[in-house]
Amino acid sequence: MTQSEAAPRLSRGYWRLWWATGISSVGDGAFTAAIPLLAVTLTHDARLVSVVSAATFLPWLLLSLPAGALVDRYDRVALMRRSQVLQAVIVAAIAVLAAFDAIGIPALAVLAFGLGACTVVFSNAAQAVLPDLVAKPLLHRANGHQQVITTVGLQFAGPPVGGLLFAVAVALPFGLDAASFAVSAVLLGTLPGRGRALGGHPPMRTAIADGLRWLARHRLLRTLALLLGVNTFCWQLGNVSLVLLATQELRLDAPGYGLLLAGAAVGSLLGGLLGAPVVERMGALPALIAALVTNVVTFVGIGLSPNAIVLGALLAVTGFVTTLWNVVTVSLRQQLVPSGLLGRVNSVYRMLGWGLMPLGALAGGVVAHTFGVHAPYPVAGALRGIFLVIAMPVLIRAMRADDLQATHKPDPNTG
Repeated sequence: MTQSEAAPRLSRGYWRLWWATGISSVGDGAFTAAIPLLAVTLTHDARLVSVVSAATFLPWLLLSLPAGALVDRYDRVALMRRSQVLQAVIVAAIAVLAAFDAIGIPALAVLAFGLGACTVVFSNAAQAVLPDLVAKPLLHRANGHQQVITTVGLQFAGPPVGGLLFAVAVALPFGLDAASFAVSAVLLGTLPGRGRALGGHPPMRTAIADGLRWLARHRLLRTLALLLGVNTFCWQLGNVSLVLLATQELRLDAPGYGLLLAGAAVGSLLGGLLGAPVVERMGALPALIAALVTNVVTFVGIGLSPNAIVLGALLAVTGFVTTLWNVVTVSLRQQLVPSGLLGRVNSVYRMLGWGLMPLGALAGGVVAHTFGVHAPYPVAGALRGIFLVIAMPVLIRAMRADDLQATHKPDPNTG
């Protein structure tokens, strides 16, 4: 067996996608740090701050299903590129309005909704196109690399840059994000049209129904989608108060908040680098269960953090296990779902998984306003623990299923 046969390589097309992801993630990281800071300059009411976060994720509830049908119907690479161009325009509008002090919470929420709508299309298309660029035995590695570069940009490099730029001028981090989207769109334009339309064009309602039926009949993926929905609801419930906890209770300034997010990203980075080896050693579902249990404990601890160092360390642990979850579950869908249905099944999965995030953000705002900014994370951790106990029997049965074991059996040709 030659070395090339023993260690197959990721394609050039994949690495172009990787670079596009990395560049846009740096801008998104700056945006992630700057948007709550901008909201806090407009209001100190936790409920109003949560409205902006809710608007960002509301498209996952309202638009995910039709977006999935579009991803299976049209050129996936073209959809990704057009989404990035539109995102660049939206973020540039935020930058201009912020520069002239002409933006308020309502306008910010509307623009955040538009940005989230583009993200729904782009994210579904990106996950669906990856199996066209990567052989199945390499999916865990490819998804791990995607998680690493996303983490480096979104959580490690971008947030401190965003915090520093925001301290210099409010509009600067949003301008950086707009530029990153534009560069990413140019890179995506060099990809071959592998995201071609698949099959015929059934009516939109029929196409969506096919994805719904497929996921409804697959017990493991259906359970993971529902569990993800609870977890992302709880993540938003806790996370919406993070900026208030850091800036008001722990007295961090804008650069300090960005550094806090970057410190938390260390865990996510390690999760992306070590996710595939951990899965190979532990098995997919044991790794998932360990990640879920760890997140329950750390969520409770985050709300009780006495200082920024403890808070950053717990956020890092959460980042590691959340990235581990992502590497496993994304690869699992790409392996189990037929290519022609992947966009639609992904859209249903992520609608269930992300659709409750706006409600989680609003709930977090109410909890923080009523009980204080320390309260949302422990409440979220308790809810996650309850639903994990409910889901555990299904996960354990799936862990013993022969078809899942076969799916994750190492390929002898990969060495």
